[in-house]
Amino acid sequence: MPIGIIVNAVAIFFGGIAGNAIGSKLSHKFIESMNTIFGACAMSMGITSIVLMSNMPAVMLSVISGTVIGLSIHLGDVITAGGLLMEKGISKIFKSQSGNDEDYKKQLVTAIVIFCTSGTGIYGSIVSGMMGDHSILLAKSIMDFATALIFACSLGLVTSFIAIPQLIIFMFLFLFANVIYPFCSEAMINDFKAVGGVLLIATGFRVIKVKDFPVADMIPAMVLAMPISYMWSTYVVPLVS
Repeated sequence: MPIGIIVNAVAIFFGGIAGNAIGSKLSHKFIESMNTIFGACAMSMGITSIVLMSNMPAVMLSVISGTVIGLSIHLGDVITAGGLLMEKGISKIFKSQSGNDEDYKKQLVTAIVIFCTSGTGIYGSIVSGMMGDHSILLAKSIMDFATALIFACSLGLVTSFIAIPQLIIFMFLFLFANVIYPFCSEAMINDFKAVGGVLLIATGFRVIKVKDFPVADMIPAMVLAMPISYMWSTYVVPLVS
């Protein structure tokens, strides 16, 4: 039973509803202050993941190669278009925020990346499927509820519906965990989490508006992390040892 995945999706859904309902009652200063806190939390989660890396060159190669692929196929633009399409559909049913300005688009992409592609969520889904340990996703749900609430103050009700693609992605990982996990060494898992940590730190800087990292274009790095880690550990390390 994917309890952790369901709880995480429900937390985002109701966090978005709560934020949409009380957003007008919160001051701009309060929202901005909470955004900086969530940015710090994202970076803290990223740091705790990065320190676990087993092969730094493999992690760096994954991040660089993945970002090149993402930029080449304009993945960020695709995700933005998908998010705006979802927002447009929701706005026809519910009153929603305007999605025309550039800041709105950046926030929408940031929210999608935080909720759907964080290393913690992906790893937590795999562990949940393989071992039945839901603690990682339950801990993530607490932060995601509050994060969704604050994002919804600016993005509107579309924040709640980000729970749908997140649920699909995490359920896919949960169902295929028994296929993926047995082939993963400890080094591969640690390097995978480290790549996710890099994305979380980039996301944190984006949330606090220090640097506009192309976090959506960095997502392919998560796909490359384990294969590159395996090849590095199997073929490169023995040659240089």
